[in-house]
Amino acid sequence: MSAAAEPIAVTQREIVSFRVAGQDFCIDIGSVREIRGWTPTTVLPHAPDYIRGVMNLRGAVLPVVDLSARLGLGAAEPSERHVVIIVTIGSKTVGLLVEAVSDILSAPGEDFKPTPDVVSDKAKAFVEAVLSVEDRLIRLIELDLIMPATLGVVK
Repeated sequence: MSAAAEPIAVTQREIVSFRVAGQDFCIDIGSVREIRGWTPTTVLPHAPDYIRGVMNLRGAVLPVVDLSARLGLGAAEPSERHVVIIVTIGSKTVGLLVEAVSDILSAPGEDFKPTPDVVSDKAKAFVEAVLSVEDRLIRLIELDLIMPATLGVVK
């Protein structure tokens, strides 16, 4: 590899893009363990409204977050077309309910722009950056903030 090509390789970010409430979001691919089709979860009483329930993943019980509800976009109505992205957040494994996975993309780090100051603090808390791909803007989610410390996942 030439020295000129090396900085580009170092700053490349690989992401998985997906749809939530008809909008485009993404996460770093390094956090993704697997992608599964939707199966009903077991509801937990008194869980936050964005916790869809828990699922059994090869003997491990993990929470499933309705990402639409967590981002303040309204609760999802899961169907067989929805998927659960299994991610690692800190030392915990969590499922993220999304409408569909769109792409696996690679983009230079400098293509990720800061979240504009015009959005609310709550929105900025979940969106780390924005990436422009063709005619769409994809928001990069800050996974560490999806699960609050009270549920055992901390930044």
